This record gives sequence, C-alpha cells and structure tokens, in this order.
Amino acid sequence: MTVKECCEIMERAGVKPTSIRILTYKAVSELHDTFSLGDLENLLEDVDKSSLFRALRTLSDHHLIHALEDGSGSVKYCVCHNHGACTEEEHHCHFFCEQCKKTYCLEDCVVPKANLPQGFEAHEVNYVIKGICSNCKKA
Repeated sequence: MTVKECCEIMERAGVKPTSIRILTYKAVSELHDTFSLGDLENLLEDVDKSSLFRALRTLSDHHLIHALEDGSGSVKYCVCHNHGACTEEEHHCHFFCEQCKKTYCLEDCVVPKANLPQGFEAHEVNYVIKGICSNCKKA
C-alpha cells in the first residue's frame, strides 16, 4: 500500500494522517494475521512504544484495525480489509494456539449471530477458538 493510499483511507475514516499514523497503518496493512503492540515494536524499531500505542488506538477507534482479546493477556489487532466499513456479517473468528501463543485470523469462519434478549444491545463481538494450530500439531 502506498503512502497516498494510506492517507486517502485514513481521511475517509476521519483520521488525520500524521507521519506516525501513516507509518503504522502502512506497516500493519502488509501483515496477514493478528499482531500485538510488541510485534509492531519489533517491526518498527525506530518508533517509540507510546507513539505506536497512540497510533494503534486511533486506528482502532476509527475501525481501520480491530482490537481483540484472545486470552493471552495481550491485546491483538487485525486490519479491517474494508477500511472501517465492515458490516456485522463480515466479522470473522480467530484461533489462539495454546502451544505457540499465536493468534490466527479465520477469514472464512464467520462469527455466529447471537439472538440477544429484548433490551440488550451488542457493541462488540470477540469470538476466539482455542486449541493447537496445524504447525504445532505437526511438530
């Protein structure tokens, strides 16, 4: 993704494209699975942790990335492929490997619809399947 494309996507989502936000969004848009703040720190070694955290928070607040809790104690993120315009039907499940501690996006596994009782209103769904990934199973 080019810097220009990053800026256009951020502006459409209502995010002011600062240099750190552009750098962060460009880096995470090239990742294929979930990532943590620590992963991003390793990827962008010259950027301090607090700047990365603020950039991630802004991108998450504007739905350009999604934050999820997988039970590992560390917040994971994944990129919204619809640039913040995803619908409820497009929310996917995640798989947390209990052995290697990696969290995978399961793009083809849609979060099942929950029929909430009258008066309840859902704001977020976090669907995580836990087990052993195929790489660890082979080892």
